[in-house]
Amino acid sequence: MSGSNCCFLTCIQVSQDTVRGSEGLYMVNGPPHFTESTVFPRESGKNCKAYTFSKDGTLFAWGNGEKINVISVTNKGLLHSFDLPKAVCLEFSPKNTVLATWQPYTTSKDDTAGIPNLQLYDVKTGTCLKSFIQKKMQNWCPSWSEDETLCARNVNNEVHFFENNNFNTIANKLHLKKINDFVLSPGPQPYKVAVYVPGSKGAPSFVRLYQYPNFDEPHAALANKSFFKADKVTMLWNKKATAVLVIASTDVDKTGASYYGEQTLHYIATNGESAVVQLPKNGPIYDVVWNSSSTEFCAVYGFMPAKATVFNLKCDPVFDFGTGPRNAAYYSPHGHILVLAGFGNLRGQMEVWDVKKYKLISKPVASDSTYFAWCPDGEHILTATCAPRLRVNNGYKIWHYTGSVLHKYDVPSNAELWQVSWQPFLDGIFPEKAITYQVVPSDVPSEEPKVATAYRPPALRNKPVTNSKLHEEEPPQNMKPQPGNDKPLSKTALKNQRKHEAKKAAKQEARIDKSPDMAPVPTPQSTPRNTISQSTSGDPETDKKIKNLKKKLKAIEQLKEQAAAGKQLEKNQLEKIQKEKALLQELEDLELGI
Repeated sequence: MSGSNCCFLTCIQVSQDTVRGSEGLYMVNGPPHFTESTVFPRESGKNCKAYTFSKDGTLFAWGNGEKINVISVTNKGLLHSFDLPKAVCLEFSPKNTVLATWQPYTTSKDDTAGIPNLQLYDVKTGTCLKSFIQKKMQNWCPSWSEDETLCARNVNNEVHFFENNNFNTIANKLHLKKINDFVLSPGPQPYKVAVYVPGSKGAPSFVRLYQYPNFDEPHAALANKSFFKADKVTMLWNKKATAVLVIASTDVDKTGASYYGEQTLHYIATNGESAVVQLPKNGPIYDVVWNSSSTEFCAVYGFMPAKATVFNLKCDPVFDFGTGPRNAAYYSPHGHILVLAGFGNLRGQMEVWDVKKYKLISKPVASDSTYFAWCPDGEHILTATCAPRLRVNNGYKIWHYTGSVLHKYDVPSNAELWQVSWQPFLDGIFPEKAITYQVVPSDVPSEEPKVATAYRPPALRNKPVTNSKLHEEEPPQNMKPQPGNDKPLSKTALKNQRKHEAKKAAKQEARIDKSPDMAPVPTPQSTPRNTISQSTSGDPETDKKIKNLKKKLKAIEQLKEQAAAGKQLEKNQLEKIQKEKALLQELEDLELGI
């Protein structure tokens, strides 16, 4: 196995009642060596509050409770040291020009004015370029474009734009009433920005997309999407900056169906198109991630066991992974592997999928994990159990995506692991490698995950265990239309198409095998639809499919009625109506088999 030459870094705290010599802050060489790195001298003590790498991994900054230090990872030299003992947040600009630091906001002794707590330092000279007042820790860091031509901050319901890191002059302003959040697009010019304005006094919330600097012209917005059910939103640009996914959330589900509130997923493109992403299972939206190709995204959603589905830019499902214990999704840096995982209050089961073939590679289990990260090489995975989320069994593991544990470190019982992360690298440094399905060998002994046995009351403990399930698990399904078939097919149609001929043959054989004493029941050639709807096939799976198809057709009828009443439908709702013919044909095929 070739080495990735990545480093990863850990921050460990030892409780105060232990002996001296805490492990502190240090770097470890990445696969395949896992030895302590000499790039960064170990920082002992428990006062490390923050650290960060630059985007290309060549610079490293950390705070030790007294100063913020900046070193070059490549030549191991100390570049700067800033007297900022209270700083708790650090961030480099994309091209390593500026180091941003934030410390908790305080007021002066006479309480007349606040003390600037957001500092921007020139990394080359070490001088402070500008200081701002930033009261909230949330969204504290300014947002830069990748070439640093543009920098933006949200200030009093306005987005202020600075150009070429000149923070003394506001080059442009985007003003909308009560702007709550904004996200700059990735990639080169033209720059785009997505802004969110929460609703008030009966007016809906909305997200708008703009192209810099066209803000004030009539109809300047590239796209607009409004919705009523939104107390907060998460906006996710794809890598090519052609579309934004918006997760709109409410704090309380008024129907009482969910503890997590209500979530809806919206798609907004810079060409003005927008749609509601139809998720076929009710429940929370746990995670949504773009593939690095910018042409697909994966959503994990629904009451447990949760579903996971890949959608294309038309918001049509491409592949359904079925149901399982999962609440997170992670694409590899190259976008060729997808990991579906269940962390937090789930058991840590991971499913590693080949995205091109939609084939399962491995199913490792990382119990009690609170953190997951892909290595920039696209081959290795880091999982960790960190405090304060969990204060016991802290430690980290390095995996190969085929499921083998290559390195493991368990923190002593009197210590806590705060943070662990990979050293980042720019895209293209590590080329994409062919996917292997053979488990990579490892010197780390394999551990069988502990299986928690279900509680059994005393009266049943000496009796045989019955294999009963609370939920029927759904298997993975390829949702792509078959080549050469013009009509779009649902997942039921795709599955039924493969079995249709086999079922016919099986039924014919069953009729031939019947006893000659029994008069065969003639199959009606044509039956009114209302009569068929009341019949059953004897096959619960087929009956369920027919019921679901009728439910979809009923929903299409309702959409057609809304359109006739003058309501403007979403793009994906119109596409639903176009599928009516295919659904009717599918229903007829199923009913003729009854």
